[in-house]
Amino acid sequence: MFVNIFSVFVKSGRFEKRLKKSNCCNVLIFETTIQTKNNLMKFNRKTISNIVFVVIIGLLLYPPTKVYFIRLVSFSPSTITEEQREELVDYNWKLKGLNTANIDFNETKDKVVFVNFWATWCPPCIAEMPSVQKLYDDYKDKVEFVFVSNEDWTTIDTFYKEKGYDLPTYNILSKVPDQLVSNSIPATFIIDKNGTIVVDKKGPADWNSDKIRKLLDELIEQKAQSTIK
Repeated sequence: MFVNIFSVFVKSGRFEKRLKKSNCCNVLIFETTIQTKNNLMKFNRKTISNIVFVVIIGLLLYPPTKVYFIRLVSFSPSTITEEQREELVDYNWKLKGLNTANIDFNETKDKVVFVNFWATWCPPCIAEMPSVQKLYDDYKDKVEFVFVSNEDWTTIDTFYKEKGYDLPTYNILSKVPDQLVSNSIPATFIIDKNGTIVVDKKGPADWNSDKIRKLLDELIEQKAQSTIK
């Protein structure tokens, strides 16, 4: 009796239709599940990427981390090719010494000069300071170092004491020579004994590199032609 009913049920096609309908539902549920997982994976990847991006930006905005990253990507500066070098025309520049004596830039004629414009609030300036201090320690008796800032001595002295720096620093008293004017800091110039600007670097750099030391050694050995007026 049961077999006959089942046989009739199958022959009627009802079982086959229900089976097909059930299979379709299972496939639909399976596909929906896969799609949901894919969406979650995409969402998670996107969320993680956004979080990482925000963290990186936050670290770069945090001054100590920003200075560290800048220092990592600071390299030895390039020298100006000989055919593109210019001689400093105007030496009539007076500076007020903050932790040293006042200076008339005319006094630097026939000397190798290292001029650096900077500020305590400038992360790129802060980033290159350790290399600058090391270079100064080894060449202060052979090269004229001139560190120029528009800040007061109290601010600079606090910064120097905190970092352990000891650099001859000046405020500007008269017009900066046109060839040393910069719209950004740090800005650094190396001038040879004949007044030729050998290095003109805007932005942070590694000033304690072998390349710069070799350059300074060569410039120190160079004889001045005493043609600077």
